Amino acid sequence: MKRPRVIINCAMSADGKIASPTRKQMHISCDEDIERMYRLRNECDAVLVGVGTILTDNPKLTVKEKYVKHPKQPLRVVLDSEGRTPSHALVLNDVSKTLIIIAKGKKKTYNGSHIEVVSCKTDRTGLIDVKSALDFLYRKGVRTLLVEGGGTIIWNFLKNKVVDDLFIFIKPCIIGGKETPTVAEGEGIKSEEDGIPLKIVQVKRLGIGLLIHYQST
Repeated sequence: MKRPRVIINCAMSADGKIASPTRKQMHISCDEDIERMYRLRNECDAVLVGVGTILTDNPKLTVKEKYVKHPKQPLRVVLDSEGRTPSHALVLNDVSKTLIIIAKGKKKTYNGSHIEVVSCKTDRTGLIDVKSALDFLYRKGVRTLLVEGGGTIIWNFLKNKVVDDLFIFIKPCIIGGKETPTVAEGEGIKSEEDGIPLKIVQVKRLGIGLLIHYQST
């Protein structure tokens, strides 16, 4: 299968949390990491999140000129099997094109020629099939895809072994909470042998925290 290069980028606390115990977005990245993230977005053809991130954080998924002069706005992709992305979501603004991927058999329409809705098969859990979505994106011309979350989406990409690079910024703080969102959620592994191996490419100090660059093995 031909697919884009897949890069996962996220920020977490020292105990692996990516939001508050109430699932509210938190400022985990430092200024230096935010600037790095925007530069990375600018270098990618598309940026992808799940509908949960849209409903919880309402991101624009664009590149700010504050960090990148004359930005090249990536295609914004939302995996949304049930078509729950609201028409007022910021990801649907006209700063860049947006692609909503829904499940086959579902219908959803939005106003705006910059918004495209396509259907895709789902996996056994009812979520958009990651490999099918990547195949479609490749055929659409996407060669580098940045995946920004949330935890279920990141897990699905990792378990399907379609991740090339993983960047994690670690803020030196503890959030806690057994139900608090983590970097990788989903059903998790069933045995130790199922663990998804990674290799560490680089570890560096960035602002107040650490940035770790992993690659799949």
